Amino acid sequence: MQARSNVQLLFATAVLIGSLALAGCPKRPEVLQAGPAAVGPPAATAPAPAAAQPSPQTAETPVTRPPAPAETPVQPAPAAAAPAAAAAVPGPSPVKDVFFDYDKAGIRDDQKAALNDNVGWLKGNTGAKILIEGHCDERGTAEYNLGLGERRAKAVKDYLIAAGIAADRVSTISYGKERPFVLGHDESAWKWNRRSHFVIQGK
Repeated sequence: MQARSNVQLLFATAVLIGSLALAGCPKRPEVLQAGPAAVGPPAATAPAPAAAQPSPQTAETPVTRPPAPAETPVQPAPAAAAPAAAAAVPGPSPVKDVFFDYDKAGIRDDQKAALNDNVGWLKGNTGAKILIEGHCDERGTAEYNLGLGERRAKAVKDYLIAAGIAADRVSTISYGKERPFVLGHDESAWKWNRRSHFVIQGK
């Protein structure tokens, strides 16, 4: 009877010890095994596929440049340009000056041939009008020479009208001694400055 009690005591003690052991020891936490990538330093991020990477050109901001100006082609000058420029140079006047004696306004006989040539030109160019300028040499006062120049211009105008040129085609002006044709202080210059000069005003 005592042996049975001892067996039961031993069994109860074992159960108690087992219960205490189970209750006293905390449950061991479950350890999860990490994969190979978790061991060691962080693995480098794998590059994205080539198709997914942005192109270096698209990553940059495009620079807008203004279009280059169109050049105007230089056309070579036509061969006829040079003759045209040469033709623009004025030639000798088709009408001739008339010269006078000192302090005189009468038409000299040796000047009538020039006047007759002028009449012929005017009759052949009916649309032309003429301005007759009266000029004098440097001797005498400015006022006197203005009057003398006017008388010389009028004498030539009267000659043209008498030869058949319409009066409304001829006008006169006097410059006296203010516009010498030849510079000088003797007869070699004065004889050229006593004149009536013709200016064509239209054709």
